[in-house]
Amino acid sequence: MDQFVINLIFVGASFALYIGIAIWARAGSTSEFYAAGRGVHPITNGMATAADWMSAASFISMAGLIAFVGYDNSSFLMGWTGGYVLLALLLAPYLRKFGKFTVSEFIGDRFYSPTARLVAVIALLVASLTYVIGQMTGVGVAFGRFLEVDNTTGLLIGACVVFAYAVFGGMKGVTYTQVAQYVVLILAYTIPAIFISLQLTGNPIPGLGLFGEHQASGEPLLAKLDQIVTELGFREYTAHHGDTFNMVLFTLSLMIGTAGLPHVIMRFFTVPKVADARWSAGWALVFIALLYLTAPAVGAMARLNITELMWPEGTSGQAVSVEQIETDPAYDWMATWQQTGLLGWEDKNGDGRIQYYNDADADMQAKAEENGWAGNELTNFNRDILVLANPEIANLPGWVIGLVAAGGLAAALSTAAGLLLAISSAVSHDLIKGQFNPGISEKGELLSARIAMALAIAVATYLGLNPPGFAAQTVALAFGLAAASIFPALMMGIFTKVNNKGAVAGMLAGLVVTLIYIFLHKGWFFIPDTNSFTDADPLLGTIRSTSFGAVGAMINFAVAFTVSKMTDPIPTEIEELVESVRVPKGAAAAAADH
Repeated sequence: MDQFVINLIFVGASFALYIGIAIWARAGSTSEFYAAGRGVHPITNGMATAADWMSAASFISMAGLIAFVGYDNSSFLMGWTGGYVLLALLLAPYLRKFGKFTVSEFIGDRFYSPTARLVAVIALLVASLTYVIGQMTGVGVAFGRFLEVDNTTGLLIGACVVFAYAVFGGMKGVTYTQVAQYVVLILAYTIPAIFISLQLTGNPIPGLGLFGEHQASGEPLLAKLDQIVTELGFREYTAHHGDTFNMVLFTLSLMIGTAGLPHVIMRFFTVPKVADARWSAGWALVFIALLYLTAPAVGAMARLNITELMWPEGTSGQAVSVEQIETDPAYDWMATWQQTGLLGWEDKNGDGRIQYYNDADADMQAKAEENGWAGNELTNFNRDILVLANPEIANLPGWVIGLVAAGGLAAALSTAAGLLLAISSAVSHDLIKGQFNPGISEKGELLSARIAMALAIAVATYLGLNPPGFAAQTVALAFGLAAASIFPALMMGIFTKVNNKGAVAGMLAGLVVTLIYIFLHKGWFFIPDTNSFTDADPLLGTIRSTSFGAVGAMINFAVAFTVSKMTDPIPTEIEELVESVRVPKGAAAAAADH
């Protein structure tokens, strides 16, 4: 059967399942739209949270960034998993105890200020929109390849699918859709990894195979990879080459950004009891670990496979010929990915071969001149395609390729839906009902939520056409924004007596400073060529734009405590409210019913 038909069967069947679930679990009230009626079991919620969390950045992009950078990008793994520990211990049970629908509502009530709620909404919208750009980027990559259309067309098709099931299902529909999506994406990620690990190491467990023996050479797999990449002028894969200070800040930014992301926190409002919120976070970490323990092996093994395909005779022999790329079935994946515009090569010196090496390395330049090479001829290898192309690179069966197609789309679409829910609830519940029209009917609020979601899809699709980086890099910017604005406000709201003026000043300071720093490096409003600095040459020492969220959080805390000390203390009733929330027993005892 033709691979395109296989892809259509897997993708079509999975979409039919998602949309069917959304219709079955369609939200009929605001409680079901925002919090799934607060009736989701902790294990179910943990699985849905994992799918919500393991976005295009995790499924599609992270292994690609690890593959082409190596050890230094392990900070993605440490930061994104560490954040769930913070959520389980410091935030989830207390926010569930408060009993509200949204993060902005908690901030507004705790800091007894509509201004604080408005600033929280703004921070939420900025972080969530930045995050959803990364998801739509992944959607475009996946749809473009597996429907064999260009990236732009793939992105537009994906936007229509998100609209179909997220706008109508609400949190109730999205929750059960995400459970199905988790099953699809984890199977799609681990099954190819098991095949490839068996091929290269004979070990069916990829995480163990990573530290096992490369069967073809008899050497440890990582030692073999280090040898090959260094012979081609690239940095040693397993060594630390970057700036340690920036790496620490980046990891911290991802951790506290995780704990401050509204679409993740919203999931803990869906469970029946306070204890269930903590259990949900624990189960989510278990489900996430299944993918995150596999990702380093996927990255390393894919890098080895790609390099060996480009140098089939070994790095001391001849590079792959153009004729072989065009005629050998093992290289069919290159032609199909070339159609998307995300992979490209050029025979610059006209020798009929494609030399892949680091032409920026001095030693390799000398070797290149000696051999008559005219530069690296694998001119374009977008990091976001690696996981999706991995089964084709390893020449796995067609059904595995189809499964990965469905998994990649499940990862991107599940998180996009969660983010769009966070955006729509912020607009309809916190802005329209909370600020402008408190008397709006439930039907009117649901309608406004769906309109807000549709507009958010349109904006994210437009920005996804020209993202400020690979999917995981764009997502990292969103984490920085959440870390600098929302996380400190939540922590201070639960564990300190910071007043409303301090909270507002802190959130504004953290958000504005971080946003400006990002725009200076990525372009104003992510418009290309409007940046003044680059992450290779940042404004402040070695601190890249993706790492600045941790600095923004420190600024937030410092400003909030300073302003709070200089102004009136919090009212007695708010102090009592804070004390009651800290006792993680009961549900919604600290707040009025909706």
